[in-house]
Amino acid sequence: MSGQTMSVGLKKTVVLVGMMGAGKTAVGRALAARLGVGFLDSDAEIEAAAHMSIKEIFDRDGEAFFRMREREVIDRLLGGDACILSTGGGAFLAAENRALISSKGVSVCLNADLELLWSRVAHKDTRPLLQTENPKQTLSDLFDQRAPLYAMADVVVDCDPQASITEMAEKVEAALIAAGGILEVSA
Repeated sequence: MSGQTMSVGLKKTVVLVGMMGAGKTAVGRALAARLGVGFLDSDAEIEAAAHMSIKEIFDRDGEAFFRMREREVIDRLLGGDACILSTGGGAFLAAENRALISSKGVSVCLNADLELLWSRVAHKDTRPLLQTENPKQTLSDLFDQRAPLYAMADVVVDCDPQASITEMAEKVEAALIAAGGILEVSA
């Protein structure tokens, strides 16, 4: 089939879920570019609406308040055109969010192991949940608590620590095509 161009159309919003540091934003941007669709980041949308960082919202209003705003933003974003939507690490934990995503889009978990996650978040101070005495243990505890919920995603793609962002976007695209009903592929 050389010389033939394939066209891919997105039938519903692809919602990237998974742990902090899994690559949801970076891979999401690359995937959106590959598919020629929009990219949205729920955390960025929350920060823009609040005129504050996620950390500032957590510090001022607490996690429960943040999670309510997060649900509202995800609902609003899922109501727009089909796109790639990156969510914060805790978004998929709430049953209400999982149901919302399932009804209006498709969830894709970027499944990264603990060491890869730690290598990506260890030197960042923008992760409110890791502002603890032992952030690596906190990350490990979060990983253990959250993994069973992330496993409930419609599609799970294992992260390869050696893969580039582009290669991971290709891997997610292939998983979406294999899942069927999400991407419309035509020659």
